[in-house]
Amino acid sequence: MILGLVAFTFIPGMPEALDPTVSPRLWEILSEIAVIVVLFATGLRIDNVSSWSRWSPTFRLLLIAMPLTIGVVALLGWGLAGMTIAGAILLGAVLSPTDPVLAGDVQVGPPLEGGEHPVRFTLTAEAGLNDGLAFPFVYLGLIIAAQGADPSSWLMEWVMRDLLYRIAVGAMVGAMVGWALGRSLFSAWGSAAIEKSGPGVLALGAVLLCYGVVELAEGYGFIGAFTAGLMCRRTQEKHRFHKRLHAFSEAVEHSLTAILLVLLGSILPALWPVLDWRHTLIGFSLLLVIRPLAGWLSLLRSRMPSGDRLIVGFFGVRGIGSVYYVGYATGHMEFVNEEQLWALVAYTIFASALIHGATSFIVDRYVSPWSGDATSSTSSEGLSR
Repeated sequence: MILGLVAFTFIPGMPEALDPTVSPRLWEILSEIAVIVVLFATGLRIDNVSSWSRWSPTFRLLLIAMPLTIGVVALLGWGLAGMTIAGAILLGAVLSPTDPVLAGDVQVGPPLEGGEHPVRFTLTAEAGLNDGLAFPFVYLGLIIAAQGADPSSWLMEWVMRDLLYRIAVGAMVGAMVGWALGRSLFSAWGSAAIEKSGPGVLALGAVLLCYGVVELAEGYGFIGAFTAGLMCRRTQEKHRFHKRLHAFSEAVEHSLTAILLVLLGSILPALWPVLDWRHTLIGFSLLLVIRPLAGWLSLLRSRMPSGDRLIVGFFGVRGIGSVYYVGYATGHMEFVNEEQLWALVAYTIFASALIHGATSFIVDRYVSPWSGDATSSTSSEGLSR
């Protein structure tokens, strides 16, 4: 982002930075592709999904911490920054999901590595699911902007369609596509085919197929991409091809992320005048107070030690998913607070990259001791197959 800022500001002959308030569609498409590729890869890299106790902290974060974050950020956007109700709800929604793209240093490693500490597993699974779970609240902001704040005309439809139906369809159709993909790839003829072909076409084809099918069924494609990767991995957990598939997906993810971060850096000077101390307070409150406190509270009655709860709460990395959501929303409807939304999202991502990147060593150094699981002891066996 600093490279983009310097290049587009000081190097003669550079084109004008792509203003997201003028052309949000480009930002939406680039970030959308990056997110769905990394969500599939995130589902693919999880080695062990064996017990409910491993998933319990993740669901606590999704069902308690995420709504709390949306509500508090929306309240600050409305009461402190003077945004409209629709703009404030959209602000809470776009800044609520943690990011699977920029949070690689605090998540689990590539497939078959084992050693999935509960802290890393929780942060990985949360980032894999909450990108899709933010969508109902993005739609809520769009609905209020179009129909007003009176819930009598839209509440039931929003709950049944956007909150329940689309989440369920995304999870179920994504899981079915992932299962079918895994059964095809690792059948007798599929195994012969993947030995001859590279992983590139398979990875991109699998991601786009799953995303497209889920979206055609009017489910949330982000949830579908993650569950597809998760189920594809489960059909043949120890096959070495998962590492190749993940490596290619990660290369695509890194390339697209680099482009997006340079572009984000290029627009920082143009967005700077829009921000004031109130927006700065909202961004830093989200990263240093709201998310850490909401995460810690949601995990209070879990089996996770207190220090681990603090670490999970703190590492709510914001990133490319927020770019997609604000691009999607502003591309579908004009908001009064559009420039404020873009500016706050860009600077929050910049601050998150600096703060969480500089402190990622905490996960390795200060998490509680962990005895491991069967996955780590069987990784070498899986590789030999």
